[in-house]
Amino acid sequence: MIKCAQSPLSKYAQTHWDLIVIGGGITGAAVAEVAARAGLSCLLLEQRDFAWGASSRSGKWVHGGLRYLKQGQANVTWHSVREREKLCNAAPGLIRLTAMHWPLYRHRKMSEWTIKAGLFLYDLFAGTRRRKTLSQRELMQLFPTLKGNDLKGAVQFYEAQTDDARLTLRVLQAAQKHGAIAMNYTEVSGLLKDPESGSVRGVIAQSKGEDKCYQINAKQVIAATGAWSDRLREGLRERSQQSIRPLRGSHLVFDSAKLPIKHTLATEHPRDKRPSFIAPFQGRVIVGNTDIDHHQDMQKEPRITKEEVQYLLEIVEHNFPEFGIKHEDIISTFSGVRPVVDSGKVDPSKETRDHVIWHEDELIVIGGGKLTTFQHIAIDALKQAQSKFPNIRFTRKENMFDTASLGNNSAKSLAPEQQQTLLGRYGRSAQEMLDQSADNTQHIIPGTQTFWFELIWCATHEQVRHLDDLLLRRTRIGLLLERGGEQFLPDFQKLLQEPLGWSDQRWLEECDRYINIWQTHYSPCDTRPSQEACA
Repeated sequence: MIKCAQSPLSKYAQTHWDLIVIGGGITGAAVAEVAARAGLSCLLLEQRDFAWGASSRSGKWVHGGLRYLKQGQANVTWHSVREREKLCNAAPGLIRLTAMHWPLYRHRKMSEWTIKAGLFLYDLFAGTRRRKTLSQRELMQLFPTLKGNDLKGAVQFYEAQTDDARLTLRVLQAAQKHGAIAMNYTEVSGLLKDPESGSVRGVIAQSKGEDKCYQINAKQVIAATGAWSDRLREGLRERSQQSIRPLRGSHLVFDSAKLPIKHTLATEHPRDKRPSFIAPFQGRVIVGNTDIDHHQDMQKEPRITKEEVQYLLEIVEHNFPEFGIKHEDIISTFSGVRPVVDSGKVDPSKETRDHVIWHEDELIVIGGGKLTTFQHIAIDALKQAQSKFPNIRFTRKENMFDTASLGNNSAKSLAPEQQQTLLGRYGRSAQEMLDQSADNTQHIIPGTQTFWFELIWCATHEQVRHLDDLLLRRTRIGLLLERGGEQFLPDFQKLLQEPLGWSDQRWLEECDRYINIWQTHYSPCDTRPSQEACA
């Protein structure tokens, strides 16, 4: 479980920490886990909610990055494939190998040779062969309505799908098991510096809802703030010339009744040939993604534009015109901002997805990187601080997650797939969650793959400060249900108001906040209030 801090920030200001991590996304969580497991005292501070940024808004893939081979980024693919294999073994209910299908066309021999050569290296890196060629008949059995008179078959290969926000929370749980403290809604407003050398020696932090700022000292500060890194680096004396290029990736979510796709299609966009996908996810279907420069206000949640919606709809129309998918069929949208290192390339998609580590005024800043390689990036960053901890070895652990099983009595009403999913999402906490659940909460929320009792557990144990924390990140209800699940808010109130400790007035305020966030940042453009229409 993500434990609530038992004391105000003032208590932690009285401690001289070995390490302060700024940022509660997947990378910051991994840094805290590796450091705490090595024996360092570690404090993680997140200005919003855990996984609020790109770590809850990705395409949901733990993948090797096949397209990076074509761009000459073999190093990125190598590390990604190796990490993917380890993660699939470590968290089978949370990270699952999923078959992807790349269509082959008779008139595109070069494309076929390129994809097959890339997949040969994929399997070589993974140490096992998973690819195979499907005939046209076999492909059409999987995708009976797939358009293409020139289709000759497909290449089937495998990537891993995950719930990125739950993955981040599991890594945070592992960090806390080793003694790390994690606080959300705690902003780092400044850096403490040595007056003579200018070296960073700590942070100035303030918890949301408190007036006072606190100075917190540490031997080392590591910033894992993703696309917001450059803001923190302002004013550093030894700042590198490199900077972050925020790139937005947007996605559409459909009801599987409207877009009945049961398998994952990997394809190219008909307009610019950029890799795209159509994939089942938790009973819905995701279409992704875009890759464009993000010029929106970085202090606000990103949101899809009309142009991006049209771009993504073209993927569906090109491959499955028979379904007649329209704008009004979209259930929800979501957009994330990738923290890509800027090399000045005109095409955003050609920027490297590798990470960099900046060591500036003794502040360690992580730039770039991918969801898949979070543990590799964390160790790389901590090794930059090795001189401050000469007796500590920073190493990866093959399985940072708790291994657990469910007792027969408590899990007898659950299908094996549901049991594995709960264990993947919550680890050992799944057993306690089930034991504490009432009979009337042991069924699925309609339109999702989430049990009612999961909401109660998350509200009680996972530092939920706002309703959107619960419905958009602890669970994915806000992505999976029309209007973000607004129709269930009265049911949620009966279930959650007491464990959250909210008054009637606070509940109404949280509902208004959540609905506004959903309409502005997660809804299809034409359902937004006029003042928040897509740019």
